Amino acid sequence: MKCPKCKSENIKKNGHIHNGKQRYACTDCGRQFVEFPNNIIISDETKALIDKLLLERLSLRAIVRITGVSLKWLQKYVNDKYENIPHEINVTPKDKRRLTIECDELWSFVFDNKQWVWLAIDRDTREIVGMYIGSRDIYGAQGLWDSLPPVYRQCAVSFTDFWEAYKSVFPSKRHKASSKKETVHIERLNNTLRQRIARLVRKTLSFSKKLENHIGAIWYFIHHYNLCLS
Repeated sequence: MKCPKCKSENIKKNGHIHNGKQRYACTDCGRQFVEFPNNIIISDETKALIDKLLLERLSLRAIVRITGVSLKWLQKYVNDKYENIPHEINVTPKDKRRLTIECDELWSFVFDNKQWVWLAIDRDTREIVGMYIGSRDIYGAQGLWDSLPPVYRQCAVSFTDFWEAYKSVFPSKRHKASSKKETVHIERLNNTLRQRIARLVRKTLSFSKKLENHIGAIWYFIHHYNLCLS
């Protein structure tokens, strides 16, 4: 037997893998391997199913149980997918006219670190037109403002709660701080996000352990949400 990496014959036994197969380790390069590995090819149909399941309130372990793929393979698939998700909003083109948006902040966390999801929604079309994830301060408000398409920054009247950070960033003539009755649509969207994205459920065991995946998962759902409206 030779090491598949360096071809050394200095091999020793090194326990067993999950299915009971003998595992070996190369004493020269440290490579661990099994003698006759079963390379399972994941079909396009299974990948398409996983893409759909990632849009539901399911943990990665639940997706493993449903599809039969390994947790290690699924985690790599998810990492690669979220790494390539565009971090910008896609909305239907709008003419320069009076537009109305509602804005709000949604609490979430990665391990013990709070991550606020700043959102803006078009009141008429219900499209998500802005999103930023970060701290709940002026930098978060600025991130949300910068994420808005130019036509909204130029023309939209913005309804928000009374959080002070909005006043420092949003143009005063087009900013309306008001009660929840003026932000009912964005409040309803917050509920939808918590129902559909397991990472946003309070006291969940599906919480994010990696900030990049937390952000990628939310962007992935937002792109799907807007696509379903078109």
